[in-house]
Amino acid sequence: MIYLDNNATTLMAPEVLDEMMPFLRGDYGNPSSFHTFGSSVMEQIETARQRIASLLGAKPGEIVFNSGGTEGDNNALFSGTSYDSTRPGLVTTAVEHPAVLETARHFERQGKPLEVIGVDHGGNLDLDALRRKTGRTTGLVSVMAANNETGVLMPLPEAAAIAHGAGALFHTDAVQAVGKVPVDLSVLEADMLSLSGHKLHGPKGVGALFVRKGVPFEPLILGGHQEKGARAGTYNVAGIVGLGKAAELAMLHLRNGADRESALLARLEAGILATCPGAEIAGAASPRLPNTSTVLFTTVESEAVLTLLDLQGIYVSSGSACSTGSKDPSYVLSAMAIGAMQANTAIRFSLSRYTTEAEIDRLLEVLPPLVARLRAISPYSR
Repeated sequence: MIYLDNNATTLMAPEVLDEMMPFLRGDYGNPSSFHTFGSSVMEQIETARQRIASLLGAKPGEIVFNSGGTEGDNNALFSGTSYDSTRPGLVTTAVEHPAVLETARHFERQGKPLEVIGVDHGGNLDLDALRRKTGRTTGLVSVMAANNETGVLMPLPEAAAIAHGAGALFHTDAVQAVGKVPVDLSVLEADMLSLSGHKLHGPKGVGALFVRKGVPFEPLILGGHQEKGARAGTYNVAGIVGLGKAAELAMLHLRNGADRESALLARLEAGILATCPGAEIAGAASPRLPNTSTVLFTTVESEAVLTLLDLQGIYVSSGSACSTGSKDPSYVLSAMAIGAMQANTAIRFSLSRYTTEAEIDRLLEVLPPLVARLRAISPYSR
């Protein structure tokens, strides 16, 4: 198996599973209990909180555990448009994850003002439009750190400055960025930030929301005193411990191994461009994640490429896993002014720190003849 769909989910690191196992077996106490069998587990939760804070350049008390990126995004948007009745407005971008965009549209149907800012052909945010559309009724500006389909990095410091200059809060969905590129909240002036465990070799079903100290915050889930009232619900102890270990490993990777991932991606892209005539890379000239490449194989439908690669045991995607099943072309590529026919040729390759040179070489051996064969029979290439 060659797995190159790591923006959808990642292999859980063996060290993460090892650290989780005691809490799936003998140490099953509820950390909210008064007795020591349960309350002693809280020490491990606080260790995980410290590890995540260290990865982000934050304070441990600013980390709120939750079920993952979708909940974090929902909570941030709910809170950021509810804390001040004179500022119910939300400003976001046209290329956000559905966890942000669908929540934003839900709020709009409830009567909250919404502004959606576009991007250019390279996927870069229109900062002038962001500046014009952020005003006195804006409570929150939400701009993703890195796009999940193209890997394009957003100008977070500039976007945060625009939000704060207008008196609004700033949130970033950093699910795809954390663990792949440095994220330092001691420098980045974000008020809230979402992350998810399974995107950085941790477990599924657990994540965290950074909420800067002093920022007004409205909890989304009520019914208990956990997380000092910021998020009710019994602690997912094994998941939280695993997320903490994944954060610790991510710090080591960023210090010692991130350049290797960039080199593998460069090798993949150069190989595809050299052997697949007509291939283009979406956002090629823009700053991007070191692991992500969306390639447009002109006149060759992505579904056919996915199917034939799958038969070879090579797993990639045509975009976001959260959009699988949609017959519409990628809204991200559409926002980049890439036509529907061309967008339907897109294949996303997303690497991880476990990806090997041999796997990239195997892909480059299988892919070119496959694309050539499909192009030869495509009605669009005649």
